Amino acid sequence: MRKLTHAELITRQFAQDRKTIPCSVLVNDVRSLYNVGSIFRTADGAGLEKIWLCGITGVPPAGKISKTALGAETRVAWEYRPQALKLLAELKAAGTEIVLLEQTAGSVLYQDFEPSGPLCLVLGNEIAGVDERLLALTDRAIEIEMAGHKNSLNVTVAFGIVAYHIRNRLLAAATPAVKSV
Repeated sequence: MRKLTHAELITRQFAQDRKTIPCSVLVNDVRSLYNVGSIFRTADGAGLEKIWLCGITGVPPAGKISKTALGAETRVAWEYRPQALKLLAELKAAGTEIVLLEQTAGSVLYQDFEPSGPLCLVLGNEIAGVDERLLALTDRAIEIEMAGHKNSLNVTVAFGIVAYHIRNRLLAAATPAVKSV
């Protein structure tokens, strides 16, 4: 066994079909530009269609975003919208399922979530979580079980866990909305 070289990794990435999934992520009021960059990198890796940046969330180009995104900010479609509530209303009206990554009275464990797409996963602020006003437009809420004393993970870690769960489930179901780009 040996590690692949950087050149081999690049060659492999460009040789394979990139599969996108019918999923976007809304990043609302995330303060850290490093977190935003990490979300871009994970969204690229998981094949999400789009990132919606809302509220006080920083936008590219920004050095701290680029430092962690490593170029993903130029590969993943993104758009800034000042008001997450208005955006969610538009997405819901267009038939997109709105899914919060948040601990709520009715949330289910992410591993029990069976996405059918298209969906928008909503992430909230690093401290306060998802804005309460967004709950009214939510179809479902999912959470990650915490076994320790802390009640949450870093937003980027939580997003990575759930984004790949959604990707794997949608690809396994072979939904027609999954496409190569």
